[in-house]
Amino acid sequence: MPLGKKAFAAIVIAAGLVFPHLLLAHGFVGDRFFPPTIATDDPFAVDELSLPSITAFGDPSSDGVPATREVDWGFEFDKEILPHFAIGVSDDFISQSERGQPSTYGWDNIELTAKYELWHNDPHEAIVSAGLIADIASSGTENVSDSFSTLAPTVYFGKGFGDLPETVNFLRPLAVTGELGESFPTSSDAANQFQYGFAIEYSLPYLQEEVKDIGLPSPLKDMIPVVEFALATDENRATGGLTTGTINPGVLWQTPWCELGAEAVIPVNGRTGSRVGFTVDVWIYIDDLFPKVFGYPIFGKD
Repeated sequence: MPLGKKAFAAIVIAAGLVFPHLLLAHGFVGDRFFPPTIATDDPFAVDELSLPSITAFGDPSSDGVPATREVDWGFEFDKEILPHFAIGVSDDFISQSERGQPSTYGWDNIELTAKYELWHNDPHEAIVSAGLIADIASSGTENVSDSFSTLAPTVYFGKGFGDLPETVNFLRPLAVTGELGESFPTSSDAANQFQYGFAIEYSLPYLQEEVKDIGLPSPLKDMIPVVEFALATDENRATGGLTTGTINPGVLWQTPWCELGAEAVIPVNGRTGSRVGFTVDVWIYIDDLFPKVFGYPIFGKD
């Protein structure tokens, strides 16, 4: 990692140790806090920092290419520019290895995002956003990144179930977030994809604070069990109709200054992979750590 990124990470972590009393950050609709998720994106256009995100999984063999083991080390930074409108940048440093062969290392293409929150409904804990995801051609290392760009208009949504009647109190901590997108590669050799995913969450903090305090001890009272589904279906070319993706069960642990997440990565079919992987992620609440710099748009009022 370049020296500048190391220094920034060290500053953020040090600030979190000095100010552990800071409150939870963005991601609220009404009384519902929607946590940042790992395999799918949340619907909020806010200041966010993911550092680091680590994923390890196996790529299956295909077309004469042997199976590989891949580990990705990633980051993501998002900044609100106008009220409810944010842009972001993310990337992964990839390590690929084959049995008996030297490992391949390099940066994937840079991914840029733009997201706008279209609609909120506080009483029903609902939000809808729209955005654009762009992978920039040849912005990564040649041996691990694509030589073409991809554009993916995407719709995001979130819905909490705190508006259910008290007769089903046990369901009120549930929430769902998701995304629906269509990718358009600039290469005629690559297929368009329908990309879709969602996360099912059961918020123990919401249960304790908004439904009923059942006396959960720490750290259980700050955890959100989650199951994520991240899928993509090719729509044309020779691979049209083929689906790949993963199911990611895990848990998100909220602290006053960051979120720690861990999930299994389970392939949905042999085309996706043959072995279960894992992913861990740290979301740093930069808007709480640095309230004079983050937590509000650059232009306009929020």
